[in-house]
Amino acid sequence: MSPAARFLTALAQAIAAAALYREGHPARERALDAAFTVLDELQAASPRQAFTFLGGEVVHGTEPLDELRGWEWSERLVAAGVQRLEFDERVERAELEEVLEDLLARLVSSAPADSPETRQMRRTRVRIGTVGLRGEPAASTAPVSTAAPLGFSMADEVAAVRWMHDEVGCARSLPLAEAEAVVRSLTLAMHGDRQVIVPLLTLREFDEYTTTHSLNVAVLSMALAEYAGHPAADVRACGMAGLLHDIGKVRIPLDLLNKPGKLTQAEREVINRHPVEGARILLKGEGRMELAATVAYEHHLMHDGGGYPSLHYPRACHCASRMAHVCDVYDALRTHRPYRSAWESDRILAYIEQRAGTEFDPEYATTFVRMMREWETRAATLAEAAGEPGSAEVSVETAAISVSNSRRMNPSA
Repeated sequence: MSPAARFLTALAQAIAAAALYREGHPARERALDAAFTVLDELQAASPRQAFTFLGGEVVHGTEPLDELRGWEWSERLVAAGVQRLEFDERVERAELEEVLEDLLARLVSSAPADSPETRQMRRTRVRIGTVGLRGEPAASTAPVSTAAPLGFSMADEVAAVRWMHDEVGCARSLPLAEAEAVVRSLTLAMHGDRQVIVPLLTLREFDEYTTTHSLNVAVLSMALAEYAGHPAADVRACGMAGLLHDIGKVRIPLDLLNKPGKLTQAEREVINRHPVEGARILLKGEGRMELAATVAYEHHLMHDGGGYPSLHYPRACHCASRMAHVCDVYDALRTHRPYRSAWESDRILAYIEQRAGTEFDPEYATTFVRMMREWETRAATLAEAAGEPGSAEVSVETAAISVSNSRRMNPSA
């Protein structure tokens, strides 16, 4: 077992001992000593140690700990609001004991994952908390009206996302700079003069589904986050998470993804691995991708605890995951697939309303439906880059809403 896995195992044993024995009891002190000894060895090699918990997955730095896959304590920690544990510098035994008490309190009190206490990491050499957005969105009360769409092309973005998927599919690292550039480009495309445009690509070929769907979920996630009142930085973070939510599908054969008939149980199990695969890809990449990894892991989990990957300890998903889930289902249902025809928007919105509180977070489901029904849906035709292999026109649905400049600068107003 690796030193990192040994430390987490010893820490879990120390938490269990602390729950059973009073302070100063020999069994409790021995368990704490064992955890501190392993941590001290880890920090001797590198003072900064970071652990990320995503349900059944545990990541040390950027490397998944395979020996702790499906580890019960990981799910328990996430359910208590602990997704991240960081040691910025070498710590003393007394500091680790404080961490132990903190973790025990969270596990015993079952503090909500999105509570203010767990969102804010402590400003010490040890930080405990969640990953991602700074807070829950405030309700939006800004007036909305329809406006005409702007003209632009998404050819470069389509090509960039295709290339990103190819790179990851060939076991190369995620091109983070390109992903960020796509999100910036989508943000610019969405915002015109006193307008917000939401362009949704229409699928042209079945084997382009992952590319098209990723761009659409990115756009819808940013639109929903902005409409719900999140600040601009968080809107972009939701766009990045939406763009990469299905990155794990690059590890699934295309013939299986596009199979026209019913999937066998074995095939369904392969498909259902993509959230875990996606989270692992993102956590192994460059940069701080914890939010995108969390959304990749959680975007098929339902509000009532159903979905996949299965959780032994039911918990609330991250607010970004709850938004992405609604956007993911909306775009999936509006797209024609080999095994079913596309649904009309009204039918999808009715489905989301019916499933609010069971499959979908009721607040975000209601907000999404209201947002979509307030927009006037139009159709436009955009051309891909001239001379590109397979170049053709791409049909794009667009929706536009007028938004005051003051709201764009201060979305929570």
